[in-house]
Amino acid sequence: MEPDDETRDVGTERRGDRVADAAGRGVVAGTRGVIAAGRGAGRGVSSAVRLARRAARAEGAGDSGLSRLIELHSFNAAGDAAVAISLAGTIFFADPGGAKGPVLLFLALTMLPFAVVAPLLGPFLDRFSHGRRWAIGFTMVFRAFMCWMMADAVASDSEALYPTALGCLIASKAYGIARPATVPRLLPPDQTLVKANSRISLAGIVGAAISAPLAGLAASVGPEWSLRYAFVVFIGATVLAILLPAQADATAGEQHVGRRERFRLPATIVFALRCNVGLRFLVGFLTIFMAFVLTQHPFESWGDKNTTILLGLVVGSASVGNIIGISLSSILKRLNPAVVVVVGLVADVAAAICAAVFYGLPASIVLGLTIGVAASMGKLGLDATIQRDVPETYRTSAFARSETVLQLSWVFGGLVGVALPTGHAVVGLVVMASIITAWTGFVLVGRRSQAAEAA
Repeated sequence: MEPDDETRDVGTERRGDRVADAAGRGVVAGTRGVIAAGRGAGRGVSSAVRLARRAARAEGAGDSGLSRLIELHSFNAAGDAAVAISLAGTIFFADPGGAKGPVLLFLALTMLPFAVVAPLLGPFLDRFSHGRRWAIGFTMVFRAFMCWMMADAVASDSEALYPTALGCLIASKAYGIARPATVPRLLPPDQTLVKANSRISLAGIVGAAISAPLAGLAASVGPEWSLRYAFVVFIGATVLAILLPAQADATAGEQHVGRRERFRLPATIVFALRCNVGLRFLVGFLTIFMAFVLTQHPFESWGDKNTTILLGLVVGSASVGNIIGISLSSILKRLNPAVVVVVGLVADVAAAICAAVFYGLPASIVLGLTIGVAASMGKLGLDATIQRDVPETYRTSAFARSETVLQLSWVFGGLVGVALPTGHAVVGLVVMASIITAWTGFVLVGRRSQAAEAA
């Protein structure tokens, strides 16, 4: 018996109600799932933040105030990463295989901030040691202002981009010499200077790693938005700088009174700095020379279609080595800074010779890893030596001078990489190995002469 129209309508309506109810329940369930996922992600981020803060406060760092400096440095690295992402490709290696003129311009521009930092900002910050928290805070708020100005310049395609970017870089270098000068005042009794420096550097790596995707997401909307994101990060860093503990500043009785005498670097620092000159030279050479070689004349077995992969493997291996070196320094309990810098330099010599003799992808990756590990550990050893052997009233100036010398070494390595022919990679590596071997001999002979004079 066929159902009448009314019965069919009722059945259809009931089935529709059931479908609507099911759909409604599905929407509600989906909404609840999204909310639950959001809450889970929020709890994950909160847990990560709590874990990071516990790690920063471990081994007495929370009681001494070092944890505050660790958190501040993570914000600093996060802001710098955002600025780098927003300006990526505007100056350096927009066309790595093209003319070398833009690279030479980049190398020259990297030295401009140090023309201000070494002779001017270093002595000024030493005299301002009783207000170092405010000095560090000023470098942050100044960068925040420069980022906002850069964002407007990028949005309007204005020439103001270049002076504001230079101002941001100068403030970044000023922070870079003021921050390590503050570490000895906040050092916990159970930590060495090398370990404290490595923990601060690790915090910077974590901050940059977290910030880079966020800055990239903002840059996908427009390059000016990653700069506005950096503005917010640097404002937060300004607050953290002001909240640094009072012992970060020199007290009235510790301030240097009277005429400043000419300061000479102790022999221990000269030796550590010379070792780091060789380490930093290799970093500059590897970055510039291998980038040109791999974009123009990649390894024969790889062909011409894997340039990006090769650059990531060879040049990126130095970044991986940098992280490994910092991690090792934070794990090892006792490290002699003088031994660290010598071992790093000798290891680089061995890796450079092997890369020249056994030229290929494996040897190049080993070279990058060795250079990264040695450069990071060597720099931590140099910083610890300056923090240990230089009086408070000259410490920032000493850091300014050392950073300037190291940057000059990086630039010189890059210039050698630009000057050498990229069509004969082995020849370039032989030249590089010869230079670093000769420099190592000079450093070790000079150290022996210093020891003989001291005896």
